[in-house]
Amino acid sequence: MNVVAFNGSARPEGNTAILVREAFKELQAAGIGTELVQLAGKSLHGCRACYACFDKKNGLCAWNDDFANECIARMSRADGVILASPTYHTDVSAEMKALIDRAGMVAGANGGMLRRKAGAAVVAVRRSGAIHAFDTLNHFFLISEMIVPGSSYWNIGVGRDIGEVAGDDEGMGIMRDLGRNMAWLLQKISR
Repeated sequence: MNVVAFNGSARPEGNTAILVREAFKELQAAGIGTELVQLAGKSLHGCRACYACFDKKNGLCAWNDDFANECIARMSRADGVILASPTYHTDVSAEMKALIDRAGMVAGANGGMLRRKAGAAVVAVRRSGAIHAFDTLNHFFLISEMIVPGSSYWNIGVGRDIGEVAGDDEGMGIMRDLGRNMAWLLQKISR
């Protein structure tokens, strides 16, 4: 089994990545492989609403001019997906929004190719707006018919400067609980 996480932060080694890696520790302890994909510095544009993915039905976006298809293919191969984003103006980063719009369209065009995979959102925030970003990510999982594991609170960590989120004891604990719950879920649905 494996989980792929997509970090939508402009800072590849920032607070968002720290939160994901904390959840990864529990997944790895359960024998589940993990991969962290950085969206920072990658070209990723929004959906062009051409609907060619509905004609091609090959599990990829018809536009192969950026990083999206590599991400979509990784989602398709994985048993679980974590989407992680900082909070930018009370929502996810532009790169993350582009990814979920494109992947969501392709998944729908291909008979629900993400159906029944585990999906979890992780959000880093300086102060407020994280719940809206969390909802955006969870809406992607739910419309894709994915199964969302819970945690001991919302999957949010608080910190502004790089590394500051590690001092959010509650947030780090939430990530560990998320990792354990996602591992449990993956073991149950893989039978």
